[in-house]
Amino acid sequence: MQQRAFRLPPVGFLLDLPAVRRTVRALMSKPRRLVLKFGSGILANSRGSGLDEKQFRRLSAEVAAAVKAGHECVIVSSGAVAAGLGVLGLKERPEALAARQACAAVGQSKLMESYARHFAAHGLNVAQLLLTHGDLDSRTRHENARNTLEHLLTSVVVPVINENDSVAVEELKFGDNDRLSAEVAMLANADTLILLTSVDGLLDERGRTVREVEDIDDVAQLARNEKGKFSVGGMVSKLQAVKLAVEAGITTHIASGRKAGQIRAILAGKPAGTRFTVPA
Repeated sequence: MQQRAFRLPPVGFLLDLPAVRRTVRALMSKPRRLVLKFGSGILANSRGSGLDEKQFRRLSAEVAAAVKAGHECVIVSSGAVAAGLGVLGLKERPEALAARQACAAVGQSKLMESYARHFAAHGLNVAQLLLTHGDLDSRTRHENARNTLEHLLTSVVVPVINENDSVAVEELKFGDNDRLSAEVAMLANADTLILLTSVDGLLDERGRTVREVEDIDDVAQLARNEKGKFSVGGMVSKLQAVKLAVEAGITTHIASGRKAGQIRAILAGKPAGTRFTVPA
């Protein structure tokens, strides 16, 4: 990916606010490598027993626009269990772990079918990668996964990553791919991680969105254990993922995946959800 060079401005330049804004816009517009995590709560339909095709259509269009603007995009996607529920004739997420694994196994192909169809409308291909934390802990498998990602991104293919729920259950049980998305961002040497969820970001005690966080430990008490109707990971697991990514030097955002234009706004440096900055 071709990088643009930017020189530091002279001290007097910092007093020129219009010039500062122009520089910020230029920095924001340079090509970036993004990892976008789509949670179950924004991909499932209102019944939770299938996929929300309108959401897939919009999210695919927004990612496609980012790719066509020169950004490299990797998707970490939940939603396989929700996709499998309808196929197996179930109305709600089963409690038994084996039953959830069966739903995920059936639903994964449905999930990829939706992504393939909607990205094809924008002239883009997708690729499926199923990973486990063990894959990322193993040096050989880690390098194999990294090399595969690099080749796909060079080929302008959108990788869609999910946990391999048939053999690993950490995210299926606890995190809704939150931690996996942070590990993938590190694997891919991403510039930015965006967690799109069913809330507007991290909320303060009055329910207002916290726009920017410099130290995650300062806002840890704001994490609530509530989860969306069809979600597994709550804000606690998201902040754990954020901490992992930020400590690796990756700017991270939590924003609403039910609101249009959030990806575009984040890329443009406009307010959208909560931005977690990398310490200087």
